[in-house]
Amino acid sequence: ELETSKEELQSLYEELVVVNAELQTKISELSNANDDIRNLLNSTQIATIFLDYDLNIKRFTPLATNLINLIPADIGRPLGHLVSKLRQEGLVSEVQQVLDTLQILEKETQTRDGCWYLMRIMPYRTADGAIAGAVLTFASIDAQKREETKLRAINQALQDARRDYAQLVMERVPEPLLVLDGELRVITANSMFLKMFKVSAAETEGQLLDDLGNKQWNIPILHELLEKVLSNHVQFQDFMVEQDFPGIGRKQVLLDARMIDQENNGVNMILLAFEDITTSVPHKAKLASEAAKTPSDA
Repeated sequence: ELETSKEELQSLYEELVVVNAELQTKISELSNANDDIRNLLNSTQIATIFLDYDLNIKRFTPLATNLINLIPADIGRPLGHLVSKLRQEGLVSEVQQVLDTLQILEKETQTRDGCWYLMRIMPYRTADGAIAGAVLTFASIDAQKREETKLRAINQALQDARRDYAQLVMERVPEPLLVLDGELRVITANSMFLKMFKVSAAETEGQLLDDLGNKQWNIPILHELLEKVLSNHVQFQDFMVEQDFPGIGRKQVLLDARMIDQENNGVNMILLAFEDITTSVPHKAKLASEAAKTPSDA
């Protein structure tokens, strides 16, 4: 019986050796897989934080410490107990929202030292599709943001230079001119317009065309023609207006209007020119219905 027991123990020992070898192989494979995952996460240069369903820290990559004060001892601690370096508030509630709705949340966020990140919060799904927590990723977009800021500054400088140049040209033109926006509000008026109608820039710029003076430009047909200029990119010439102007008296004025080409910003503007014909040789005024022309007609 002892001999038999010894043989059974020997057989059991051999089986344990085989199982132990298989276990060591599995541990080695798991260690290699863990190393692969760690290196993959680190190589992406994306800060990543894994949370369980109760929003406790499960794992995080080294870059995550740039966003939240994390140390290895924080594993298992609630996310809400940790100090965040982000300017935004409500990170915990946003993670909870993702867990409640199972909808991925993506937004831009900024740290207190001014660095920009694209934050993405998504549910953590197991192999069988169960929701076991959440994953937070933070991809640095600081370089893109800085380039966008530089580009906006360059565009603004170009627009300012273009506006200054256009203003200089308007001042040198010996005709009264107005620049109107898409709402027929005066953007700028040159000095000849202010001199001709004896008004100031403060009384003119920023005002609707219909409200200028004693509303002498509140003419339905003129308003209709200007709307056509905006909508159809047509132009009109020699539209005659005869009105009494405050401090000036009665005048006959011919109006020309055309779109101002804005290459990139898409803002609709109208250049409106005025010609005083009160003391000139009488002109034959054109009917308003015939005044609007297409660019090809012009």
